[in-house]
Amino acid sequence: MAKIKGAIFDLDGTLLDSDNLWTDIDRIFLRRRGFDLTEEYLENVNSMSFREAAEYTIKRYSLNDSPEGLMSEWNNLAKEAYKNSIALFPYVREYLEKLKRDGVLLSVATDLDREIAISALKNNNILELFKSIHTTKETGSDKRTAKIFLEAAASMALQVEDCIVYEDSKVAIESAKKEGFIIMDAKALHEEAIRLFSTN
Repeated sequence: MAKIKGAIFDLDGTLLDSDNLWTDIDRIFLRRRGFDLTEEYLENVNSMSFREAAEYTIKRYSLNDSPEGLMSEWNNLAKEAYKNSIALFPYVREYLEKLKRDGVLLSVATDLDREIAISALKNNNILELFKSIHTTKETGSDKRTAKIFLEAAASMALQVEDCIVYEDSKVAIESAKKEGFIIMDAKALHEEAIRLFSTN
């Protein structure tokens, strides 16, 4: 891998072991309204931005809720978990700390709301490692475009070719790759962190 100057990290499924959380939130939310969670629903919403998922859910289930109401309810369910219980994948902290020691600038690019992202980073004692945090909501574009990654690189005053993007979303990986970012998918990150820092 080429020498990198900046690293841009997704949170859910990349740094944070939170995949089951959103499934649980979807299940709780739908059960409250008398619906069962289906694999088809999960597949659809997992490829959408937060607002798109809310709009899709309202249309699919003919709900009277507003998108803002749904997003607020989802956020409230998530806030407590991110604040108190969602942990990092094994040895991710050590991996981040090594990058920092090596002079690599770190940034976050996430679909999470800023408040939730910060609470999760604080809960895992890694907030101070990051130079900047970027959200798709604030960027105004989901990860089907590379706008959020470009903004993260610009915040570190770095060129695209000097940055690596860590992601678990195939859509996000493709959009970042098209712009010329170096890519490491989440699975490779987790394997590399274990290889470098596990004593077993």
